[in-house]
Amino acid sequence: MSRKNPKESGIETLSGVDGAFLNLETAATPMHVGSLHLFEVPAGYQGDFYKAVRHMMESRMVPVLRRRLASLPLHLANPVWLQGEVDLDRHIRRVRLPKPGTWAQLEAVVADLHAELLDRSHPLWMLYVLEGLASGEKAYYFKIHHAMLDGQAGVALAGALFDTTPDAAPVPKRRSGQAAAAKAATKPGTLALAAAAFRHDAAQYVKLVRELPGVVRTLAGIVRSSSGRARGKAGSEHAADFGELKRSVSFGPRTAFNVTITPERGFATATVSRAELKAIAAANEATVNDVVLALCSGTLRRYLKRNATIPRKPLIASMPISLREQGNTEMRTQATLSLVNLASNVADPQKRLRAIRDSAGATKAVARQAKSVIPTDFPLIGVPWLVGALASLYGRRGVVETLPVLANVLVSNVPGPPVPLYVNGLRMTGYWPLSIVEHGVGLNITLMSYAGNLCLGFVVARNAVPDARELADDFLDAFEELKQRMQKPARAPRKIATVEPAEKRAQARTQAQAQAGKSRPAVRKPVAGA
Repeated sequence: MSRKNPKESGIETLSGVDGAFLNLETAATPMHVGSLHLFEVPAGYQGDFYKAVRHMMESRMVPVLRRRLASLPLHLANPVWLQGEVDLDRHIRRVRLPKPGTWAQLEAVVADLHAELLDRSHPLWMLYVLEGLASGEKAYYFKIHHAMLDGQAGVALAGALFDTTPDAAPVPKRRSGQAAAAKAATKPGTLALAAAAFRHDAAQYVKLVRELPGVVRTLAGIVRSSSGRARGKAGSEHAADFGELKRSVSFGPRTAFNVTITPERGFATATVSRAELKAIAAANEATVNDVVLALCSGTLRRYLKRNATIPRKPLIASMPISLREQGNTEMRTQATLSLVNLASNVADPQKRLRAIRDSAGATKAVARQAKSVIPTDFPLIGVPWLVGALASLYGRRGVVETLPVLANVLVSNVPGPPVPLYVNGLRMTGYWPLSIVEHGVGLNITLMSYAGNLCLGFVVARNAVPDARELADDFLDAFEELKQRMQKPARAPRKIATVEPAEKRAQARTQAQAQAGKSRPAVRKPVAGA
C-alpha cells in the first residue's frame, strides 16, 4: 500500500500491486483507467463549462492528484510518490469534437485520448473538456494511472470532487501553510528516496515471514471445508467448493480477442436500468453481478456468432474482487483477480445465468475465505526492471499466440454513487468507466452503477475488435433477450385428468383462446449513451 513516513517529508512508497501497474506499462498497453461524464444543460445556459470544471479541480485538489513519481537509479526498486504543485493549464485541456458532434464521434475522440500514455514527469492524470456535442450537453473525459488508485478509490475521489446537490457547497480554502509548504518542497536526494523504498520492502519481507503460518492455516481450513462439503458433512453454507471451482474454470478457447494488441483503442457506451437487473437477479436467486456476467456472456455469443463461430468450450472472464474493508477510502489498489466461467456454450439465457451463478458463487466463496491472506503489498527489491523486460517480451508478436488463454475477456463491476452528482449546478446524467486491455485480452467491459442505472464502458484494442459499438449493441440485445425470456410464463405442472362439467370446460377453452390472441409486447432497445 501507499504509506507515508512522517520522518521523510512528503515521501510515499508504492505498494507492490501499484508498482506492478507501472512496471507492466508499455506503449501498446497503457495502465491508466478513466471515465466519461455527461451533463445536462438547462435552456439558456450561458456558462463556461471549462471554467466550471477547472474551478472544481482547483478548489478541491485532493492530495492523490498532487502525487508525482520519483524514480530510483537502475529501477532497483519501485519509485516513490512526492507531493507537489499541479499545473492546471497542462492537466485540464479543451478538446473540440469534429462536426456535427455526434455521440459516435465523442466515443471515437475518447478512445484516441485513452490510447495516449500519461507523462511520468508530471502527476499521472489528465482531464479533457469535450466541446461541440450536437445535443448541447457538456462532457469531459478524465484519466488517471491505475498505480494511483483502483475503481472504488476512484469513486471515493469522485465523491470528493463533485457536489451532491445543484447548489454547490462552500469549498474550504486551502490553508496558507499548506500552499507555502507545497511550493517550498524540494525533491529529496537519491539516498533518501532509496532508503524509503528499501525500508518499505524490508518491512514487507518481515510481514510475509510473520504471516506465513497464518496463511498456511487459512488455506488448510479452506481445503478441509471443501472436503467436508464433498463428503456431505455439515459446515458453513459459504464454504469453498473446489470441486465446483475445478469444474467451472479452466483455460479458455482462443478467440479474436486473445491476440497481441496494438496501441489503437476503440470505445463504446451503453446504459441499462439497475432496477431491472435486480429484478432478474431476484427471480433467479442470483446477484446483480451474476446477471451482469450472464449479459456479458450473451454479448460475446452474439458477437462471435456474427463474426466467427461460438467456441464449444466456454469463455473465461477475469474479474477483480475487491479486498477493501467497509469504509476504507484509501487512494490505492486493494483488489485481486479471479476467473469465472461464462457458460457461453449454453444457448438458453436463463440457464446460462444459473450456470454462471453457481460458478461465480464457488469463486467468491474461495476468495471470501482467503481474503485475509491475499496480499495487496509485497516487496519488489531488484524486480521492477525485470518485470518491465518481461512485459516487453510478452508483447512481441507471436508470444501471446503460443501460450494458453487464461482469460478471454476482462470484466469489472464497480459500485458507484447512488445519487446524482453535479458540477456548478449541472446534473451529471452519465458516468461511463474506461479501463485497461492487455496483450492476450483485447476486450475490457467495465460497469459503473450510478443514480439508478448501470453505465457500461467497452474498451477494445482495435486490432482485436474493429468496432466497439457492435459489442455495446450486442449487450443491449442480450439484455432484451433475457428480459423477454423472464417474461415467459413457467410451464404448469401436469395434473391428473378429472372429469369436469361441460360448462367449466367451455369456459376454460374461451379463456385459453383469449390468452392466445394477445399480442406480444413490443421490444424497444435502450439508446446507448442516453
